[in-house]
Amino acid sequence: MSPIIGITTYCTINNAGNPILALGEKYVKAIVQAGGTPLLVPPDLPAAQRDALLSRLDGILLSGGGDIDPALYGMETTPKVTNISPARDSTEIWMLKAAASKGLPFLGICRGLQVINVALGGTLYTDIATQRPNAIKHDYYPESPRDLRPHTVAIEPESRLCRILGLTETPVNSLHHQGIRDLAEPLQPAAFAPDGLVESIELPEHPFGLGVQWHPEWLTAYAPMRALFRAFVEAAAQ
Repeated sequence: MSPIIGITTYCTINNAGNPILALGEKYVKAIVQAGGTPLLVPPDLPAAQRDALLSRLDGILLSGGGDIDPALYGMETTPKVTNISPARDSTEIWMLKAAASKGLPFLGICRGLQVINVALGGTLYTDIATQRPNAIKHDYYPESPRDLRPHTVAIEPESRLCRILGLTETPVNSLHHQGIRDLAEPLQPAAFAPDGLVESIELPEHPFGLGVQWHPEWLTAYAPMRALFRAFVEAAAQ
């Protein structure tokens, strides 16, 4: 049976002015292509429904999106921080902690990587360009194509990510203005941008606990990025 992958969503307003739940189609297509069955997870589930849902999932994909509330990692908000959703923060952090403790496979993408780090005790730059000296440009949005790969990442040779991709370096897209400042103690870095920013993280001794700062769902034309989703879905199938 195809493993069920819960993909987190966000709230927005459609053209008619009505509130809707939303998710980029590329996430769904990447999971389907890898052999999984996607299930969209609303960002404001009550606690009882969270437990019921989690018990039925084989894996969790934490999708990209708006910024995490800086108060959750001991920082003050700034004008650069946008699209905070307390409900989404609460649901995703709870789900990540549960997945980490129960051994449920999880993959974090962009914001999802940041959720993993914050949930396990790490901190973020609320804006890389203003807080990290000598940083390269990371926020290639909205003016650039989302599959543009403007910089490379160096992948740790002993990492799970390296085994999955079969690479120690790869060009990636870059669609974020925040990033990891202090890495959570349980995590290990798996890839770095040219300026030293952590671009991938892993949870050791976990069946599949991994996050990437780039957006591989936009890069599935490239075999290594398809391999990442396939490895995640295969772990969920176990």
